[in-house]
Amino acid sequence: MTTRANDQAVPPSEDWRIYRGSGQRYDDIDRLPPPPKWRRFQDRGTGGTPLVDQSLPMDDAGSQRALGYQVGDETIEMVNAALYLRRPLLVTGRPGTGKSTLAYSIAYELLLGPVLYWPITSRSRLEDGLYRYDAIGRLQESNLARSANDTTAPPDVGRYLTLGPLGTALLPWPRPRVLLIDELDKSDIDLPNDLLNVFEEGRFEIPELIRLPDDQSDVQVMTADGMDRVPIRRGRVQCSAFPVIVVTSNGEREFPPAFLRRCLRLDIRPPDARTLTRIVANMLGEETAERSQDLINQFLDQRANGDVITTDQLLNAVYLVASGILPPESTRQRLRGNLIRDLSATT
Repeated sequence: MTTRANDQAVPPSEDWRIYRGSGQRYDDIDRLPPPPKWRRFQDRGTGGTPLVDQSLPMDDAGSQRALGYQVGDETIEMVNAALYLRRPLLVTGRPGTGKSTLAYSIAYELLLGPVLYWPITSRSRLEDGLYRYDAIGRLQESNLARSANDTTAPPDVGRYLTLGPLGTALLPWPRPRVLLIDELDKSDIDLPNDLLNVFEEGRFEIPELIRLPDDQSDVQVMTADGMDRVPIRRGRVQCSAFPVIVVTSNGEREFPPAFLRRCLRLDIRPPDARTLTRIVANMLGEETAERSQDLINQFLDQRANGDVITTDQLLNAVYLVASGILPPESTRQRLRGNLIRDLSATT
């Protein structure tokens, strides 16, 4: 087993975990055994030649999110189960418990490049995650070519088609990409059902490319993460390695059983005092964490009394009140109350 430059030594090979939640970086994704027979995609014959692993490195913001993350044993176990079974992980929990950050932690530790991010709204459709096609732009180029009597070559359709986050994740990468589908419970009622076939088959088709003549069967299209254009053959996208998909939900709605059957489910509980102290220490330093115990205790008391508050609010308060900025005492008291405010309060 090997590691990349500047990585820590790999733990003993008898450790079944691929993802450890330690904050250390291990080039261990290749230790995964073959998937179950019903989750093998590279043998289905429609994915084309696997791409070269040329994904971009994770940016500084993504790395910082990953480094500040604290993860429990149950979360580590369920992430590894999802990796072994090649299944999406549906992560639920109260706001601010680190559901979205889990995706960044996985990508950072396993050296899987930047996270592909798909934020869900009530207007999101499956097509938004798969690809966008600029039909008007292509039509305008065709009209300009005809008006100029330019018949040398048809318009390059690949310049008008960009894969979305889900579509990019389903390309035939040799190593899985990490995809965050954030707050799926905000979606239209049909979107979870629309995702079923894509999650099950690991592939999709682009009708605009399938209809092209044979001499345009290979098209270079753009991707969601802005890397070099990638080839699509006859309009079909099929993954080789099923992506690491983290789907988050704040529990604002129930999902259909057919969708739940295709996911592994994890509920992240709010962090306890010890975990909060570690989070503050990782983000703002050990000394600041020691000076912040009163704020951490206040945060826990408010949460125990039913306030809807998040770890982000605590970090904001600690930064301004206990990290050395030292505003006047009267100001610090007001900041405590205003920054760690119940999000469910109407006034």
